[in-house]
Amino acid sequence: MNGLAGKQVHFDDHFLHVDLVDGRRISTPMSWYPELEQSPVKVLRDYVFICDATGIEWPALDYQLSIAAMLEVTIRKIA
Repeated sequence: MNGLAGKQVHFDDHFLHVDLVDGRRISTPMSWYPELEQSPVKVLRDYVFICDATGIEWPALDYQLSIAAMLEVTIRKIA
């Protein structure tokens, strides 16, 4: 398991937050993920970690998200 392994997912009206096993948190705007942004809270709460916890899947949406990709996009947006 690498340092980008997820432990828990949270969200609010504006951000998707992923707590990592090493204690860090990655937060990205929900607007970056239209499929998630438009989904009901009940569906968003039904996630599972995949690929040794380096990815997140929302089975009801058939939507997968790489934690590394979240970080890479964040770095590109602020660079």
